[in-house]
Amino acid sequence: MLIALRNVATDWGSYYSNHAVVRTLVAFTHIGGLVAGGGAAMVADRGILSALRRGASERTFLLTSIRNTHAVVRAGLIAVIVSGVLLFAADVDTYLVSRLFWTKMALVGLLMLNGAALTAAERRVSWGTLRWTAIASLILWSLTTLTGTGLLNIG
Repeated sequence: MLIALRNVATDWGSYYSNHAVVRTLVAFTHIGGLVAGGGAAMVADRGILSALRRGASERTFLLTSIRNTHAVVRAGLIAVIVSGVLLFAADVDTYLVSRLFWTKMALVGLLMLNGAALTAAERRVSWGTLRWTAIASLILWSLTTLTGTGLLNIG
């Protein structure tokens, strides 16, 4: 099984390296998913933090708006994950030993756990939990983007 996966990754890496359009589309999907999903999440996070200083009716409206944002964030994360797997498979040897890559993967895992906590807090309408998950989300999206950028330049 591992040998078969290794062969698929090697074939994909060769194909990826030799086709500029494929490299462009995979990179665009990765960045586009980050911009769409991460951008929507960060706007929602800022909304949560500003809603803490507002009245109950504005908070209720905000919760409805945030619930409508989840689909965009999920779609963005799916695009990032699928394209990330393709990027990983294109250069397995480099990424397997990269501490920066594994740091990014840990941050993505924390981001997903935080998203689950935020969604649960939203259902319970727990503004205290929403506050800390929004702050954590802003930090995690930023750090994930930073480590992803570092992978391009540092490895």
